Amino acid sequence: MNKNLLLKIINPILLILFISQACSGLFHHSLSHKMFEIVHEGGGIILVGISLVHLILNWGWVRGNFLKIK
Repeated sequence: MNKNLLLKIINPILLILFISQACSGLFHHSLSHKMFEIVHEGGGIILVGISLVHLILNWGWVRGNFLKIK
């Protein structure tokens, strides 16, 4: 699969997961404990995994901009 196509798929998923984490964290008192576990804790694990894939796919950019030897 093409790297750019994969990023076009992963980036919106990351956005949705980030918004989901923020909303479930802010409104946790409105959710049942079970629903909070599913949405916030489960979504957080998925968010970390997809963030790592995103970082791996963009590692060249990270290395070029942040890990330069001067």
